[in-house]
Amino acid sequence: MSVAPAEGDGWSLRPLRLFPDERGAVLHMLRASDAHFERFGEIYFSTIRQGVVKAWHLHRTKTINLAVPIGAVRVVVWREGGTAQELTLGREAYGLLTIRPGVWYGFEGLGAGESLIANCATEPYDAAEGEDLPPDSARVPYRWPLL
Repeated sequence: MSVAPAEGDGWSLRPLRLFPDERGAVLHMLRASDAHFERFGEIYFSTIRQGVVKAWHLHRTKTINLAVPIGAVRVVVWREGGTAQELTLGREAYGLLTIRPGVWYGFEGLGAGESLIANCATEPYDAAEGEDLPPDSARVPYRWPLL
């Protein structure tokens, strides 16, 4: 199963290819030859446990590209003045979520145990480049179902 292409204010979602066989699977994420590839800054992986919320994050200058090859994660994206959008990423909804600068985002772990989030960012990590808010911040017009 894949995701349907979608686009919002400062984000886009593209289906990704998954090649399973009896030995395991190959899951594509991002290639330098993709039309939507900007540049490489760093790749990192994070995990999120089921029932946990990690939010809110905003990057001022870098674009991030997210995929969830293991588990399932609810991602919420929001740009000030707009409407928050919920997206589900995971093995059963495998896609690449591109979040551009100026968009707030957060995660909720949906998959059993831990889910794996892969992030290919256009710039290396710089603490001064981003901003964080707590998950229950009144500034963001979204309430996580778990909180």
